Amino acid sequence: MNAKFVSLAIVTGVLGLAVGWFAASRDPHDHGAAPAAMGAPAAAKTVYQCPMHPWIKSEKTGAKCTICGMDLVAAGNAGAGDNPPGVVALSPSTITVIGVKTEPAAKRPLERTLRVAGMVDDDDTRHRILTAYVPGRVEQLHVNFVGAEVRAGQPLLTIYSPALLQAQREFLQIVQGGESTAPALAPARERLRGLGLTAGQIDALIARGEPEQSTTLFSPVTGTVIVRGAYPGQSVAAGDKLFEIADFSTMWFQFEAYEQDLPWIKVGQRVDVTTRALPGRVFAAKISFIDPNFNEMTRVTRVRVELPNPLVGEGDTARRELPHRVFGEGLVRVEAPAVLTVPRTAVLNAGNGSVVYVDLGDHRYEQRPIKSGRLGDDYLEVLDGVAEGDAVVTQGNLLIDAQAQLSHEASAHGGHAPLAAPMVPADVAPTAASMPAMPPATVPMEKLTALINASSEGAAALAGDDFAAYGKTFPALQAASREVKLPDLVLGADLKAARRSFEVWSTAVADLVRPHREHLGVKIYQCPMAPVLKKGRWVQKDGPLKNPFFGSSMLTCGVELK
Repeated sequence: MNAKFVSLAIVTGVLGLAVGWFAASRDPHDHGAAPAAMGAPAAAKTVYQCPMHPWIKSEKTGAKCTICGMDLVAAGNAGAGDNPPGVVALSPSTITVIGVKTEPAAKRPLERTLRVAGMVDDDDTRHRILTAYVPGRVEQLHVNFVGAEVRAGQPLLTIYSPALLQAQREFLQIVQGGESTAPALAPARERLRGLGLTAGQIDALIARGEPEQSTTLFSPVTGTVIVRGAYPGQSVAAGDKLFEIADFSTMWFQFEAYEQDLPWIKVGQRVDVTTRALPGRVFAAKISFIDPNFNEMTRVTRVRVELPNPLVGEGDTARRELPHRVFGEGLVRVEAPAVLTVPRTAVLNAGNGSVVYVDLGDHRYEQRPIKSGRLGDDYLEVLDGVAEGDAVVTQGNLLIDAQAQLSHEASAHGGHAPLAAPMVPADVAPTAASMPAMPPATVPMEKLTALINASSEGAAALAGDDFAAYGKTFPALQAASREVKLPDLVLGADLKAARRSFEVWSTAVADLVRPHREHLGVKIYQCPMAPVLKKGRWVQKDGPLKNPFFGSSMLTCGVELK
């Protein structure tokens, strides 16, 4: 008895779906229908559609959208057959509801603000490491803490070295030898210089006539002590690091620039640098160097900005304003000469290029492929596709494109193929929220079955990274899509292109099948990292989960939807 009730319910549901599909898909302007009166033409009927979901239509006045609940408005001349390819016509009420706004393409300076991040480091050309010239024992430290500011010629430490003491005695013997030892005087003097004595210390040795038991070492540069490697009483060998000194009077702010940033960056350009270590302080400086060598892995190069770093305070409390190795942020403001531009919000990404919609007047909008140039903060340089003064749609273009996609009225110029998926702004990554919702159409059960069979086979081929197998299933996918409101599906030239088109199409199929998945015995899976929609869905007849959007690289990525 229970089985009979279940069977009756399924049959009733199928009949309901079929009747609903027939009513929804029936063309009110079908010229093959019988006229109302013999010999008289059928009266034209007004068709109403949703401004936000133009595929929802009705012939009833006062009807509401089944998705968003908005009142349906007269379609007017939308979808008129006399419009050339690539032109979309909308009714005045639809234009008002979706809030279409336009702005003329114009020549203007292209402004760009690059926000960069990097590290504030010391000037590498003024960085010094002081090592022991001779073995010995540290007797006294004159600078005994890291961060101390030292001047060139300032005493750093006193060292006792038997080797240096012996070298001084030998030098004095040569000096006291007079003319007989004069030829050896210059080499002996250079030897003492090589052992760490300054010219002044050598002159004092000659005047004194006897060696010093302990020798003082002086700082060769002015800077800040960043490493101290010696302590009183410590024995050191020749080559041991004693001090590391950096010149913090000029700092290097170094950041990474990508290839697309290089047209905007030039040596001598101003950069405003800030750091959280000094809130409210802005260091204005210029770019001094752009490394011509790119990192082959990350495709970035290093850019250097030299920042003046004044000394704050006096005496032992003196310190540099900019700390060493702090994180910094920079703003590079660039203004290029006037070029033909359109607002960035007017540009949509068609997958194989960028397009805009141009207002032709009389509530008609033409899709124009464009060749884009540099990307500014608010405007995009246009190299080809529009002329100065053309009014491009800056608001409502996504909904205009949705009408074009779903009514198949918009195809690009010059034999451009119909778009594979609804478009999104060119400078924004596609997300599920940015894609127009697909219609929850009422589809006969036999058509759902055909869609399931074709979709699952296509998904299996893509999950197996088999482009050839997917190509064999592609005709079945197209055949199953006929007479069903689904995104256009293109094969593409490779797996990546095929997967991007299949993702949008498959998601629409999964949404149609999902309410009936239990009766049909299929599984609906969703990938939270899908390349186009971010939440792409697909149909499988059985498990386990096999992700068609990534294949073997992330085969098990996804969850089953209940």
